[in-house]
Amino acid sequence: MERRARRSRALAAAAAGLSGVAVATLLAFQAFQGHPATAAPPMPAPAASTASGSVTPSAAPALPRSAPVRLEVPRIDVRTPLMKLAKNPDQTVETPPLSRAQEAGWYRLGAAPGSRGAAVVIGHVDTTRGPAVFYRLGELRPGDQARVLRADGRTAVFRIDSVERVGKDRFPTQRVYGDPGYAAIRLITCGGRFDRGSGHYTDNVIAFGHLVRSEGGR
Repeated sequence: MERRARRSRALAAAAAGLSGVAVATLLAFQAFQGHPATAAPPMPAPAASTASGSVTPSAAPALPRSAPVRLEVPRIDVRTPLMKLAKNPDQTVETPPLSRAQEAGWYRLGAAPGSRGAAVVIGHVDTTRGPAVFYRLGELRPGDQARVLRADGRTAVFRIDSVERVGKDRFPTQRVYGDPGYAAIRLITCGGRFDRGSGHYTDNVIAFGHLVRSEGGR
């Protein structure tokens, strides 16, 4: 009997700093392929996929750490609460449960959005029922905004610098999880071609951005 869906897992080794010592931690995250009739998710345009790591953007001053509450990405109509994610016992990263596939999750063991470091937000691309929260992530373009409402009442506003499609065997671990020296954000999902033989997406789609300003506060 034919399976309606198979798991797609993107494995990456993430370097984390602990008292000045780099600790390699295996992180993983999943997305699910929907029904075979579901259209493939949008992919980044070639002009939007240029690597951004060679130029340091002019970022706004970093904010004190505060947990994120909500993410809004206007171009792709994303307005989602942010659940907290950590690691599973096997050292893979937690992912939003499929029952909440229309919500994204913040990797709370990394930087908070707006504070110094790379704040990582993960979302599913699709499920057996159709598109999930980050289905349209590949439509983002440099210059687009991502806004994160934080628990301290401030809104951290990020400018997207690049949107890149990368093979899972070439996952840019340091660029995603490493501290770039300013307040940054990374939005991640699965993408590329869906390999029906293996049941996996071949790539990841990653949006890189930096803090441009903060609004509000109390």
